[in-house]
Amino acid sequence: MKVLIIGSGGREHALVWKIKQSPKVSQIYCAPGNAGISGLAQCESIDADNIEKLVDFAQKEKIDLTVVGPELPLSRGIVNEFNKQGLRIFGPSKNAAEIESSKVFSKYLLKKYNIPTANYEVFQNSKEALAYIQKQIFPLVIKADGLAAGKGVFIVENLLEAKDALNALMKEKQFGDAGRQVIIEEFLEGEEVSILAFCDGKTVIPMVSSQDHKKIFDHDRGLNTGGMGAYSPVPFYPDEFEKRVLEEILKPTVKGLQNEGKEYKGVLYAGLILTKEGPKVLEFNARFGDPETQVILPRLKTDLIDILNAVIEDKLHQINIEWEDNAAVCVVVASKGYPGKCQKGKSISGLERMEKMKNMIAFHAGTKLQSDQVVTSGGRVLGITAWDETISKAIEKAYEAVKEIYFEGMYYRKDIAAKAIKEKNK
Repeated sequence: MKVLIIGSGGREHALVWKIKQSPKVSQIYCAPGNAGISGLAQCESIDADNIEKLVDFAQKEKIDLTVVGPELPLSRGIVNEFNKQGLRIFGPSKNAAEIESSKVFSKYLLKKYNIPTANYEVFQNSKEALAYIQKQIFPLVIKADGLAAGKGVFIVENLLEAKDALNALMKEKQFGDAGRQVIIEEFLEGEEVSILAFCDGKTVIPMVSSQDHKKIFDHDRGLNTGGMGAYSPVPFYPDEFEKRVLEEILKPTVKGLQNEGKEYKGVLYAGLILTKEGPKVLEFNARFGDPETQVILPRLKTDLIDILNAVIEDKLHQINIEWEDNAAVCVVVASKGYPGKCQKGKSISGLERMEKMKNMIAFHAGTKLQSDQVVTSGGRVLGITAWDETISKAIEKAYEAVKEIYFEGMYYRKDIAAKAIKEKNK
């Protein structure tokens, strides 16, 4: 079968890499792809949100299955358009993807169906929001309603920080229309965990647990990013929590969406916080996480194509999804200046040495080919991913590989998965 992957990041590279392992797949295309993906698939220079051109390409090339990576095309209805043309595609419809594209809708759904989350209020006026904040106890969380590439969330410790966040979102419009409405919610304490699940509208099957590292600097300091690394599994996510999350969060969410006329098919990503009262929802995403996918897919034993087809065909209940009993760690190597304006066009060396290393891969994100040389083209450049018997061994292997890589201004966190080791040593 012919498969088209939409997107250009590390998540899409991981999807291409995993799908290529299926004996059922004869040809993989990626739009637009990146330098790393070009070694595994035929890259097409079509933007991920150019739905009309993507539909035309899928028809022309007789694509059997399209897999959507990023949130933007989902929020713009790519699944609806493909379905109209009788094209098979993996991902939620436009109205189901609203669980990510509108945090206001997401919070409404959680509240209506009694799914555990933080208390909150919604505001469309910055003065009213500020007046509300002045009566609250800090810290608080201020979120843009719409899509902001993982960067529209501010944890504020005082009134001055709250004013700055509101100005950035509502007055300066740093994230465009995403900040037209804001959510102000209570700050919850606990460790964060990412739980992704396959859903076909009725059946929900969680994947293995992972933890993202959103802050730019070590020890979770600095600005939020799209993710500076991840690891799987999470040692402080016990079986008891796994059952509670499935029964109290994932299943009720999918059922609630169905009640709202939004059948959910695809990957449902629950960003959770493990509080003293139990797991609570911080946010939902309507697709595979990035960089979580880079540590989840290396642990998947079952053919991913079989799972994707089962979701599309409402047959997920017939699939037994199996996982490796191991651990994986991904260290993101970023450009100088990320998550702000960053340098591009810097030559990357050391990739060929990594190719010889076992149970290791450099998932490309912000890269492109320039005169046969791989150069940087974005903020997050590479996701150096390793897997081994234990988290500690995977950490050692990943950082060993990072040392092989060099480009001018490169930056990475030195403490990815350190929390997992600390937990194991308790």
